[in-house]
Amino acid sequence: MRILNKYILKSFLTPFLATFFIILFVLIMQGLWLQFDKIAGKGIDIFIILKFLGYMALMVVPTALPIAILLSSIMALGNLSENYEFAAVKSAGISLQRFIRPLVMLMLVLSFLNFLFLNYIFPYASLKSKNLIYNMKMKEPGLALVPGTFNTEIPGYSIKFDEKYGKDENLLRNILIYQIEPNRQNKVDITAEKGKIVSEEGSRYLTLILENGHYYEDMLRSKASIQDKKKVPFSKTNFDEYKVNIDISTIGNFDPDELKYKTGKEMLSLSQLNYYSDSLETPYEQYIENRATRMLLSLRGRKLVKDTVPDSKMEPNILDNFNDRDKEVVMNYAMTLIKGNLENIENYKSAIVVKQKIINGYETEYHKRIAFSLACLVLFFIGTPLGSIIRKGGFGLPMIMAIVIFVIYFFISILGKNMAESNTISPLLGGWLATFVLLPFGILLMIRATRDKGIFNVDAFLQPITNFFTKIFKFKKSH
Repeated sequence: MRILNKYILKSFLTPFLATFFIILFVLIMQGLWLQFDKIAGKGIDIFIILKFLGYMALMVVPTALPIAILLSSIMALGNLSENYEFAAVKSAGISLQRFIRPLVMLMLVLSFLNFLFLNYIFPYASLKSKNLIYNMKMKEPGLALVPGTFNTEIPGYSIKFDEKYGKDENLLRNILIYQIEPNRQNKVDITAEKGKIVSEEGSRYLTLILENGHYYEDMLRSKASIQDKKKVPFSKTNFDEYKVNIDISTIGNFDPDELKYKTGKEMLSLSQLNYYSDSLETPYEQYIENRATRMLLSLRGRKLVKDTVPDSKMEPNILDNFNDRDKEVVMNYAMTLIKGNLENIENYKSAIVVKQKIINGYETEYHKRIAFSLACLVLFFIGTPLGSIIRKGGFGLPMIMAIVIFVIYFFISILGKNMAESNTISPLLGGWLATFVLLPFGILLMIRATRDKGIFNVDAFLQPITNFFTKIFKFKKSH
């Protein structure tokens, strides 16, 4: 048995190591391609780019590992079945479960290593990678401006525009700029129909040349009283062309190791995720309680338990106690109060949904991290019986089946995450949804592979239908 154990391990590890590094390389290149626009053409040192690729490699290892296990298990068992080696093993009285026992022990070890990776190395790599991307993006902020959203990376400015176009993508359309001058409260608003980014290499200024716009500025002193703020003077001018020079000297000389983002879900270990979800839960419950109390007071709900009509001579219908003019006043007041309370309820609801989504995000990430560490074991129990059933080795069919199965696993995982964050299902179910769906499928495949049956018995499905129509035709002929 020791020789057989070594043989099955060797048959698995040979394709596993090859597929793991191939998949790792593909995922790194995909990540590099997605971030290419933030790196290319900015004069970033090759050492920093290699550091970024190293962080990317550490981030995608937990994803590459389950894919490689799934693919190599299909390939290994497919090769053994295709060459009738697995049939020889079964003829010797060795079951599939006993045959793959060494691989099961290996999967337990890999799942544990994947758990350690997800808990310690993955958060560190995510932290360093995201901050490094931001710092590289700010090497030349003119190239980092994103259309359709407020860009606040440049200190003192908030810039929004609808479209970036042109050969060098330095032409802007429908521009809106908010500026707060340092040490003052002057608010400057600039709008323009078109604009152009001009930034010479090595210059400390980013220049925006704006066309056909308006310039608006509040002349507000730093210590203005409330009354002065109500009558703030302002200046407003129209311009055909206006030049805005933005000092970016402090941005260009970036520190690649500077940490701006520290509390993203992907950057936290399991203990930190648990701490954040618990620390957010108490303020959330207090917020709910405070809002409920305020709503009760605004609706004067505590007075409803008392008899508000102690005089028995009054009509039970409140409006019948007023004349027509007063009825209109009461109705208008009631409608105003109802509309105000409905608006408050909608505002409270929006705030509650946002707060609950944040808490659910941390809790879902916690459960998803644990479930994904067991993906090695789950996908192995799918790939191993699948390989013995299809009896095909090599990279062709096993590669296609592995990609399809992992895409399904990844899609269900993302679906569970989104549903949990939107409070449709619990965070626990959202994190484990992919495992709950695919694990029974793996058990079913294992049972069918043990009994030497195919994935799906077509005859068992078609035979009752065939028999039904045969009986109908015989009945028609007899009559």
